[in-house]
Amino acid sequence: MRLSAVVVLAVVGLGACNNKALHKKTGPAAPASAAGGLSPELAGKVLAKVGGHEITLGQYAATLDQMDQFERLRYQSPDRRKQLLDEMIKVQLLADEARRRGLDQQPETKERIRQILRNELLRQVRAGMPAPADIPEKELHAYYDSHRADFREPERRRVAHIAIKDGPKAKDVLQKALKATPMEWGKLVQKYSLDAPKQPATTAPVELAGDLGIVSPPGTGRGDNPRVPDPVRAAVFKLDKVGDVYDGLVKVQGNVFIVRMTGKTAARDRTLKEAERTIRVSLAQQKIRDAAAKLEKKLRARFPVKLDEAALDKLSISRKDAHAAGADDGTPHK
Repeated sequence: MRLSAVVVLAVVGLGACNNKALHKKTGPAAPASAAGGLSPELAGKVLAKVGGHEITLGQYAATLDQMDQFERLRYQSPDRRKQLLDEMIKVQLLADEARRRGLDQQPETKERIRQILRNELLRQVRAGMPAPADIPEKELHAYYDSHRADFREPERRRVAHIAIKDGPKAKDVLQKALKATPMEWGKLVQKYSLDAPKQPATTAPVELAGDLGIVSPPGTGRGDNPRVPDPVRAAVFKLDKVGDVYDGLVKVQGNVFIVRMTGKTAARDRTLKEAERTIRVSLAQQKIRDAAAKLEKKLRARFPVKLDEAALDKLSISRKDAHAAGADDGTPHK
C-alpha cells in the first residue's frame, strides 16, 4: 500500500495542530475540494478519533485519491476499507508517539519531510499540466519541423568478425574469408576466432557466427555499439554491399579483426505520424520542467537565497568515505 508520502504529510500537518479546530483548518488530508466527490458535510464526517485527532471521511477519501487506479481497486470490499482505516489509525498512533519522543525534531526526519513536501508540490505542478494526448496539433507540428534531425535515422550495418592473433596465419585466414560463402565464413569463425564459443549453439545458423550487432556510421551518436571497436566500425562502413569482407586486417588491442558486413538498413526520416507519441511525451515533459523552473524562480524572488561558499569549502570528506562511495578520483582532500 503506497501510504508513505500520505503518512509523512499527515505527520507534518498534525504537528502544527494543537486542537481540533485548528486541525480541521490545516490538516493535510482536508481537501480544498472534497475528495471522492463528497459533499463538504460528508467530507467532514468523523470516521475515527485517535487521541486528540480526528480522521474524517474526507481525509480517508484523499488517501485513496493519492493511490493509482489499480491500487484503489483493492479497497472496494468493506473488509479492505476497514483495513485501510485501521492502517491510518496505526500511523497516527505511531506518529504521535514519535513526536512525543522528539523524533520529528531530528535533522534526518526534517530532511525527509522536506523532500516529501517537495515531491508533493511537484506532483501538484504535474497534475496541472496537459497530458501528452492534449498537446495542440500546432505545437506538435512546430516541434517536428524544428527538430527534423532528431527523427532522421542513420544508416545501420550489421557486423561479423573473426578475431585472430596478428601474423602470417591472419593473412591466410583473411584471403579465405574474402572468397568465403556465408556458410564457409561461419566455419572460419568457429575454427580461427579467438572469441568463438568452444561449443557453438546448435540452433544458431553457422553463417551468423562472429556477429557483433548493429552500428551506425562513425561519429554518429545514435547507433553506438560497445561491442564494436571504433576501427571495426570504420571498416564496415567502407564496404559496398552485404556479404563483403574488408580487404585488410583491422588492429584492435594487440589482435587483428577480419570484418564482414552481414546486414544493412538504409537511412530514413521518421514521419510525423511515426514520431507523434515521442513528440507529445517530450512536449508534456518540457511543460512540466518549465512550470517547475517558473515556480522555483518565483520562490527565489519571494524567499531570497543567500550562500556562504566559504563555509561550504570548509567541509571535508575523508578519503575513506570518498573511496567507499567510489568517488575517489585521486585528488587531495582537505
